[in-house]
Amino acid sequence: MSSLHRALDDVRIHHLHQDQRLIDPALLARHGRSARTLVKEGPLRLTIVAIGPGGTLPAHSSSGPITIHVLEGEVTVSVLEQEYALGPSDVLALGPGLEHAARSAPGGVFLLTVVHPDSDAP
Repeated sequence: MSSLHRALDDVRIHHLHQDQRLIDPALLARHGRSARTLVKEGPLRLTIVAIGPGGTLPAHSSSGPITIHVLEGEVTVSVLEQEYALGPSDVLALGPGLEHAARSAPGGVFLLTVVHPDSDAP
């Protein structure tokens, strides 16, 4: 599946119907995770991320702040030697440079917001 419209020219509304939230099932099965970018504009990235049952996102960090807003299922985020169990409607915000990892026993879908301080970020 390709990403939705990515640039942000003025106002954008995404009505995330089930087919637009659906992550590529082949990628999800093969890697335990998959993602779809909704907005990529300057320093701002909005990405729908799915973690399959038993899937993980390895430890990593971002140069800018991030938020994780769980839409479906459950996601456990590990950061600063603590674990945060998140469910639908929960939002976790992390400061820049904090190494974090995620996993999901039952599977989960979340909206990831990243702000890169360098507007030329990939």
